[in-house]
Amino acid sequence: MSVEYDKFIESGRKWFCHVDDDNYVNSKGLLQLLSGFSPSQDVYVGRPSLDHPIEAADRAQGSGTASTVKFWFATGGAGFCISRGLALKMSPWASLGNFISTAEKVRLPDDCTIGYIIEGLLQVKLLHSTLFHSHLENLQRLPADTLLSQITLSYGGPENRRNVVSVGGAFSLQQDPTRFKSIHCLLYPDTTWCPLKKPL
Repeated sequence: MSVEYDKFIESGRKWFCHVDDDNYVNSKGLLQLLSGFSPSQDVYVGRPSLDHPIEAADRAQGSGTASTVKFWFATGGAGFCISRGLALKMSPWASLGNFISTAEKVRLPDDCTIGYIIEGLLQVKLLHSTLFHSHLENLQRLPADTLLSQITLSYGGPENRRNVVSVGGAFSLQQDPTRFKSIHCLLYPDTTWCPLKKPL
């Protein structure tokens, strides 16, 4: 995450979005969500993996003694986005290798460290969104008529192959075990590798 952050700051882009590589991203839905915010505002949006904030020993402040801090974090497994304005404020704890030392001080994984910096240090609240999804949820419970409006979708992987969204389409489960190809072809039917729709 440290390198991702630094590359984003260098890029001059408006939004920093991290999504794990086992997810499908509905780019139209993502752009629609982000268009409701200004990139100069403090925006941190995503989905927590827990139903409560986490607690961590706060050793990053440099006071010598550890205090306890509670904060929400958006799981990297479902994805999250941070506005450029907020990302710039994270710089003292996140830029040029500082992210790694911050994570080591609070002894947290990278997505938790992002939440710690934003909520714990900068006092900016996570905007909880139900449109981001990780494999930790029961993905079969997502209503089929809402699938095309979701922003990220995951799948269960080798340990839980049945945890996939329930969506029809031209691809069988053997051809498309994650159902990502099926979702993509429903969103973007003109993609060259999507099956042609039969004329009515």
